[in-house]
Amino acid sequence: MAVRGAVLVPVVVCGLVVGGLWWWAVLRLVLVPEHSGIVEGAVAAGGWGLSLLPVHATAARGATRASRRPRSDGISDPS
Repeated sequence: MAVRGAVLVPVVVCGLVVGGLWWWAVLRLVLVPEHSGIVEGAVAAGGWGLSLLPVHATAARGATRASRRPRSDGISDPS
């Protein structure tokens, strides 16, 4: 459990930093467009492009070849 928490903390912190940077760029583009430049536009467009990635994709059902464990109430073969 300690390893999972040790890995999760930097990922969350990095996500918050990147998300905050994206919001800063978007708000700067919306609120003061005359003072925003190419950096803000690139950060905002890059963040929007990342949002289009299909991160919700999962493996198809039945992809495993593992056999099921026999049930305890099943009738066993005498041979």
